[in-house]
Amino acid sequence: MTKIIADFDPESPEDFDSAHAEYACLRRECPVAHTDGLGGFWALTRYEDVKRAASDYSAFTTTQQNVVPKVAFTGRRPPLHLDPPEHTPYRKALNPLLGKERADLLEPKTRALTRAALAPLVAKGGGDICVEFSSYLPVQVFGEWMRMPAQWLPRLHQAGRAFVLAVHMNQPETMKETSLALYDIARALIALRHEQPEDPALDPTSALLAARHEGEALTDELIVGTVRQVLVVGIVAPMVMVGNMAVHLSRDRALQDQLRADPSLVPAAIEEFLRLYTPYRGFARTAVADVEMGGRCIHAGEPIALLYASANRDEEVFPDGDQFILNRPNIGEHLAFGRGPHNCPGLHIGRMELKVALEELLAATPQGFEVSGEVTMSRWPEIGALSVPLRFL
Repeated sequence: MTKIIADFDPESPEDFDSAHAEYACLRRECPVAHTDGLGGFWALTRYEDVKRAASDYSAFTTTQQNVVPKVAFTGRRPPLHLDPPEHTPYRKALNPLLGKERADLLEPKTRALTRAALAPLVAKGGGDICVEFSSYLPVQVFGEWMRMPAQWLPRLHQAGRAFVLAVHMNQPETMKETSLALYDIARALIALRHEQPEDPALDPTSALLAARHEGEALTDELIVGTVRQVLVVGIVAPMVMVGNMAVHLSRDRALQDQLRADPSLVPAAIEEFLRLYTPYRGFARTAVADVEMGGRCIHAGEPIALLYASANRDEEVFPDGDQFILNRPNIGEHLAFGRGPHNCPGLHIGRMELKVALEELLAATPQGFEVSGEVTMSRWPEIGALSVPLRFL
């Protein structure tokens, strides 16, 4: 990579608001920014640039480096690590199991799991909403969706959380170890489905095993990678988002009271929270050829981070982008779930899970809640809260 002066430092300490303030400055003054941190990469901060790179896989590939910092030490994981047409059979196998109908079917069980996970915090008048609640709930919901044996879930939670923390603490050896542990879980699940196949219309692993591309079965190696990929993606984002929403609502008691009084507003609130606190900033592409963006030349082979968290506050698209505006007229334009062939396939389940989590948190705290200690922030590739101590009033 050509050595140039760094425009920002992705490894500098952050609080809940500081990264967003920095990205606002970059959007104004240096919308296509470069840093030598985290191995060196470009960062797109404006909405249209991010949307362009996310949508055009012929110019911006995901096959070389798809996240900043680079954490794929242990194998290719479809569909994220492949571009069309190679990624298509994996998405085609999973998409029917990720639609709104499946999310609706999962909602009653998700609500029961949510209430059970909140009960210990209610009993003691609060707790860390991330560490004690939202790091567990997505694992349980994911286990239901994957139809995993219940006794596997503690192991999945332990390995998944350890991997996420290793990424945030930039510990490559621990990342490799914990990633391999997640691969072991994926392999065990695939072996179980070989022995005890289930209906592919209901079971994601069975759907991948039954899938055919040009008449051929998908390879076990890449099916393992696919299962490993969804193990983490389905866990991390909800954990961070619940913490982000809790901090915001602790600051805005009027909004907290409004949503508690009228739960019908919660789905619209979730969309605005997703825009305002998009939990990802490190999904990346690699330039296929030299390309000019924002008046700067990005050379072939150089990684480019798509700062969705910045793009979703771009005031050229979202006026008063740092403000929470319920029922924002163009809220459907937000990029929280990405755009193009690698948009998030689990968006319906993700929305449902966040909706239920917020509804139940509000219902369990009729007198309100507030932050009661230091908020600990995640690091790249996520953005948001990893630890949020709450007091239930």
